Amino acid sequence: MDREIPKSEIQKRKRRQFLRIGIIAVVIVAAFAFLFVSLRKGVKRSDIVLSKVERGSIETSVSASGKVVPAFEEIINSPIATRIVEVYCMSGDSVMEGTPLLRLDLQSAETELNKLSDEMQMKRLDMEQTRLNISTYLHNLEMQIKVKELSVNRLAAEVQNERRLDSLGSGTGDKVREAELAYNTGRLELQQLRQQLVNERQVKDAEYKSKQLEVSIFEKNMGEMNRTLEDARIKSPRAATLTYINKEIGSQIAQGQKLAVVSDLSHFSVDAEIADSYGERVSVGAPANIRIGKEMLTGTVSNVTPLSTNGVISFTVKLERDDYPRLRSGLKTDVYVMCDIKDDILRIRNGSYYMGPGMYELFVVDGDDELVKRKVRLGDSNYEYVEVVEGLKEGDSVVTSDMNDYKTSQHLSIR
Repeated sequence: MDREIPKSEIQKRKRRQFLRIGIIAVVIVAAFAFLFVSLRKGVKRSDIVLSKVERGSIETSVSASGKVVPAFEEIINSPIATRIVEVYCMSGDSVMEGTPLLRLDLQSAETELNKLSDEMQMKRLDMEQTRLNISTYLHNLEMQIKVKELSVNRLAAEVQNERRLDSLGSGTGDKVREAELAYNTGRLELQQLRQQLVNERQVKDAEYKSKQLEVSIFEKNMGEMNRTLEDARIKSPRAATLTYINKEIGSQIAQGQKLAVVSDLSHFSVDAEIADSYGERVSVGAPANIRIGKEMLTGTVSNVTPLSTNGVISFTVKLERDDYPRLRSGLKTDVYVMCDIKDDILRIRNGSYYMGPGMYELFVVDGDDELVKRKVRLGDSNYEYVEVVEGLKEGDSVVTSDMNDYKTSQHLSIR
């Protein structure tokens, strides 16, 4: 028959079984822990940029995109319809004031100017002839008045003689009345001639002024034609760099068509655009900072367009150092227009994460080796700092570098 197993042996076997199960459980837990740690996302400390939340002030600004442009640029258009005959300069050439750039065909314009000159001479001769005719006519009228005055004086004397003879009994009353009638008629005719002279002077003066006005208008037209012809001799308006020229010899040019562009490439300004929602915060005279690479230039808003185009407002920034060596025409820049100052606020460093005031999800350092995503409300900013409205406290460390690859993660380990 079977022998009964001692109780001590049974307990010993149970302890071995429990120990074996415990070891297996520890191994399984350790494996799961190792697998969790292995699969958990992490970032290298050297790959992130941290900013500590601090208390300070912010000179708030609104950001805009800008482009460096020459401070002076002039487009030279053709004043007449013609064709290009010769080209004297090429794009990129430095030109002095008055340097010929190209030659246009001006033969038809010069012929038209000569024709106008001949017509001008004829009009001047016609005006002189009118002046002489008026002078002769008025002089004859004045002589008629003088003759009439003599005739009236003679009639007045005859009236006196007839009255004297009548008083002596040698004359008659009819002769007196006849002499008085002739005298009065002569006076009226003299008065009529004098009034005619006044009227004729006014008429002839208006006629002569009309001729003068015709000549004056013609002279202005000729002067304008002369200026147009002079402008058609295409020259540089100032010392600058030729940035564009139409070099197609023989091509037909319409009136007003662009022929050349000269620019001062030693001095620059910045043309910028900003969303019209920020338009009221940009005004003439406002200080502005312009970022070129890692360097910052200062300037002042010198002009703001009053109208919004496609949701943006354009403005110009005049640079304090408009001859800065790194400035190049067409260079893209970031423009920050300064608005006001906020004191004693929480702030963090600005970075690519900031897209304007609102709610953000940022990674905050929790302990020594973990990042936790936190909802944070940010406010105004400038090119250096961003205002923290809520969600962070002074002393927190926040990741300000690009974390787009981890936007679905709530926790990250720091390796």
